[in-house]
Amino acid sequence: MSSLQRKHGMPATVYAQKLETDNRGNHVMVVDLESPTEVVAAFIPQRSARAEVPGQAEINVTRMIVKHGIPGVGLWSRVHWNGTWWDVVTPPAYHHGTRHTRHWSIDLRERP
Repeated sequence: MSSLQRKHGMPATVYAQKLETDNRGNHVMVVDLESPTEVVAAFIPQRSARAEVPGQAEINVTRMIVKHGIPGVGLWSRVHWNGTWWDVVTPPAYHHGTRHTRHWSIDLRERP
């Protein structure tokens, strides 16, 4: 039996990263908005900072727990969840366990 949070979690769309060549001939990683992967994940708020004065930025960080093995996920990936866009801020952390419990945890930061 898989994790209840991931089985009955919230839907999200993960966009992988890809290697491209820029106009100067450099190889750069970019988000691949043309290859979405639909997932069901659990989301756990980690920290947030609210803008108190003009010029400050609001920061929301949450952890996404998802089935392991989504191809192409890395620091240049993006996630669309709950009507907002999120940047991947940590590489996927693999948590080993039984076939039913192994998963990735990925920290996300809400895009301004």
